[in-house]
Amino acid sequence: MTATVAHAGATDSPYALSHLDALESEAVHIFREVAGEFERPVILFSGGKDSIVMLHLALKAFAPAAVPFSLLHVDTGHNFPEVLDFRDRTVAEHGLRLHVAMVQEYIDDGRLRERPDGTRNPLQTVPLTDAIRHHRFDAVFGGGRRDEEKARAKERVFSLRDEFSQWNPRRQRPELWQLYNGRHAPGEHVRVFPLSNWTELDVWQYIARERIALPEIYFAHEREVFNRSGMWLTAGEWGGPKAGEPVQKRTVRYRTVGDMSCTGAVDSDATTLDAVITEIAASRLTERGATRADDKMSEAAMEDRKREGYF
Repeated sequence: MTATVAHAGATDSPYALSHLDALESEAVHIFREVAGEFERPVILFSGGKDSIVMLHLALKAFAPAAVPFSLLHVDTGHNFPEVLDFRDRTVAEHGLRLHVAMVQEYIDDGRLRERPDGTRNPLQTVPLTDAIRHHRFDAVFGGGRRDEEKARAKERVFSLRDEFSQWNPRRQRPELWQLYNGRHAPGEHVRVFPLSNWTELDVWQYIARERIALPEIYFAHEREVFNRSGMWLTAGEWGGPKAGEPVQKRTVRYRTVGDMSCTGAVDSDATTLDAVITEIAASRLTERGATRADDKMSEAAMEDRKREGYF
């Protein structure tokens, strides 16, 4: 009985952390740990919600000083214009340095070839790994979360990549008591995932608590879309729609953003943060499972790409 009372008192303590406070504290610790262990870290920043939250946490981790890392984005050439505009405004607002690797440049000079299906998401790997080597980044922050997809669930917070930027699950290191091992040989680097233990719902609740601005396409709006394999895709220069895929105007929003050719919208009337949170809490599908066609190419699509160097 005494033990029960003591435990209840501990729960009611003014020093107890909420689950969002605990997640924030862990992420801030990870950013500071990387700053102390590595020489040339970089944050992957696309203007999507996870990278926006990641940048917000980095700003908190080093305030009032500036974030000691630059940003990197691999632009497929088929990104949503609203997201790119938001990306550029955010970079300018905080006085950050952004490196952009362009998939289109690789296609233009023959280093990459367009895929028959028009999607460029799988084509990001080579520009990404080239940029890491060119700038000699030794730690690369990504917004991947373990709840998104089964291959990402295998990742540690510090994930070692070899000199070819490839991932080997057998080289994963134990991370007991939040002790992170950043050792790497010359040419290797470490992918770092400060949002690993967050869920999609956690991200949205944190966005609401912190009043973080987002691109408008994360909220319900009218858009011309067409249906392909059960997903509402946006028409664009990437090649959609095809014959037999009529365009229609629907009220939709995006749960995740990426290449327009493989990122589907969901029917929604959620125009506010509270409405989005309610919608996510009731969903039985992860955001990638519901809206990312590139993850449906095979059962091991994401893991295959991660082994090649994809995030």
